[in-house]
Amino acid sequence: MDNFKRREFIKAGSALAGAAVLSSTPVSGVFAAGSDVIKIALIGCGGRGTGAAFDAFASGQNIKLVAMADAFQDNLESTYNTLKEKFGDKVDVPDSRKYVGFEAYKSAIKDADVVLLATPPGFRPIHFEEAVKAGKHVFMEKPVAVDIPGVRKVLAAAEEAKRKKLNVVVGLQRRYQTNYREAIKRIQDGAIGDIVSGQVYWNSGGVWVRPRKPEQTEMEYQMRNWYYFNWLCGDHIVEQHVHNIDIANWIKGKYPVSIQGTGSRAHRIGKEYGEIYDNFAVELTYDDGAVVYSQCRHFEGISNRVDETFQGTKGRVYLSAGNQAILWDAKGNEIYRHDPKGNPNAYQQEHKELFEAIAKNEYKFDNAEYGAYSTLTGIIGRIACYTGKVIKWDKALTSDVDLSPEVYAWDAMPKIVPDQNGDYIAAIPGKNTEYYI
Repeated sequence: MDNFKRREFIKAGSALAGAAVLSSTPVSGVFAAGSDVIKIALIGCGGRGTGAAFDAFASGQNIKLVAMADAFQDNLESTYNTLKEKFGDKVDVPDSRKYVGFEAYKSAIKDADVVLLATPPGFRPIHFEEAVKAGKHVFMEKPVAVDIPGVRKVLAAAEEAKRKKLNVVVGLQRRYQTNYREAIKRIQDGAIGDIVSGQVYWNSGGVWVRPRKPEQTEMEYQMRNWYYFNWLCGDHIVEQHVHNIDIANWIKGKYPVSIQGTGSRAHRIGKEYGEIYDNFAVELTYDDGAVVYSQCRHFEGISNRVDETFQGTKGRVYLSAGNQAILWDAKGNEIYRHDPKGNPNAYQQEHKELFEAIAKNEYKFDNAEYGAYSTLTGIIGRIACYTGKVIKWDKALTSDVDLSPEVYAWDAMPKIVPDQNGDYIAAIPGKNTEYYI
């Protein structure tokens, strides 16, 4: 906990501070001594990985994709064909640099200067650790882990990345979105006083389901449906709602000291939804007494909401991913409204800034730490709802509950498997919660 306190957020003095911009010191990574071509490897070839590659190519730098890795051959080939058709010679990935399987990431990382980590988040800690060990710059999707041992692994690798001056950007793209940067700069300059409360939301209709096929092993089925299993996804409060939780931590400039809440499986209760909940309502309590209410759900056919609001001693703010940002004073007078015209695409902006720094041989980005702590906030929220207990931050940091399988292999068994009826056991607060903390 002492180590955490030393690293609490320092309030930013500029709009760019939200992206954890460091002083522009020379990098010691591979690219610094090479040609002007930045070689990238894509680890994880699903929709998210394909999107990350598109955004990297849109950065304006001289980039070439030289290696790809995925657990599944069909995923890899589909993404390769999409990228090759779009970017032609910029995609230079012969069969010898197409790596498939659980260990594929190790080979792909060796071939590149920069790695894009976009597999299901359960693999993020070991992939990030390997990339940093190999001295590579990193873009990694959020969240960065699904359990607390994974968070600790990411934080340890983040320290090594700092020592090696490796740029690391995490896909919490609101940190690179103009309306958030401009509004939060004003908040940190005192425009609405001290933040005393807030509400953050990700309410939507849920995501895809991929039906089980007779020939699939349990491991393959869960990998194909990774969103519904905690060792791969972390539940949607971690995988998806981490965006909004991260805004709460960014605006507060710190992390909560305790978390409590409730959640359940109310609508998405079939066996195809694995073990995760479909709704969470959580209170994040900070050391100054401020409380941020966090709500996320996957209910179909009802109103959706994805945004954030905060109240301060001198006013309030409304923010959304749709480029909205409005500040009011205590009397309700509008004191700032963001103009969304001409704002850059935040997904592309994070890659633009990352690759620009690498091209200039500058060390500027260390997103891994705040990415890990906001991920941890979501994980503690999940644990609080699964157990029905108030979870203290410092106690949670000591948890050794590791959700990952003992062995990564297609014939191996994950720790959570279906019962004789094909149903997965979900957490019931006050009953079967020993697995979760």
